[in-house]
Amino acid sequence: MLNYEKVKEAAGYIKSKCENIPDIAVVLGSGLGFLADKAKDSYIIDYKDIPNFPISTVPGHEGKLVIGDLWGKRVVMMKGRFHFYEGYEAWKVIFPVYVFKELGVKRLILTNSSGGINMDYKPGDIVLIKDVINLAFRSPLRGPNDDKLGVRFPDMSRPFDREWMEKVKEKLKEEGREIAEGVYIWSLGPSYETPAEIRAFKKLGADMVGMSTVPEVIAAAHAGLKVLGFSCITNMAAGILEEPLKHEDVIRVANMVKDKFAHFVKVALEVV
Repeated sequence: MLNYEKVKEAAGYIKSKCENIPDIAVVLGSGLGFLADKAKDSYIIDYKDIPNFPISTVPGHEGKLVIGDLWGKRVVMMKGRFHFYEGYEAWKVIFPVYVFKELGVKRLILTNSSGGINMDYKPGDIVLIKDVINLAFRSPLRGPNDDKLGVRFPDMSRPFDREWMEKVKEKLKEEGREIAEGVYIWSLGPSYETPAEIRAFKKLGADMVGMSTVPEVIAAAHAGLKVLGFSCITNMAAGILEEPLKHEDVIRVANMVKDKFAHFVKVALEVV
């Protein structure tokens, strides 16, 4: 069960290993862990060594916490996240968000690889997440609430920080770049969605689909963190194209857009 004492123990261990505490956290999704390798003066901690921390089991998620300097900002990065489909209890999926808060983090950048539903997207596009749909119908906050972690009923009317998003868009526009915004829908997984499900998701207003991120968005609202979300479109969702879906393709496309993705995160750090 999620409680403040477990969070405090994990954060205390991290603080004992690293003197300079970060103020921005970045969760790196499938195939996007390379960004942590760009950090300078970094300290790496294996998830397995952190008290109460889960261990990532998915290919493309290395299971390491990296604290270092990234483009002039002190950040903590997760090389791999946790998913409900791995069999973890709800509190373990969102546990790192509260550890970040205990470390003093004020802002959280969430990234993921997703399937494109919006026909204006193509594999390799990076999209700002403007809202989410919790199609898994699972709340990671279910159960007793620890008031030290957040309020019982967190507001989800603005899950992503609009001011931060606008600053990113303005900076990219100055550079002659554009970035789309979209709604991300959370499907529980681990099976990919059927074409009929994708047609239904489109009618619900979803632009992209994936198996993560929403639990962390909810936890961040609960914890009072400002959130920015980037979704890398690594494939078109089932039924959009006549191609089978494979996790290997997700990793491959994520690798292809490394430079573009890194630049967008750099901009997100520069504008705050």
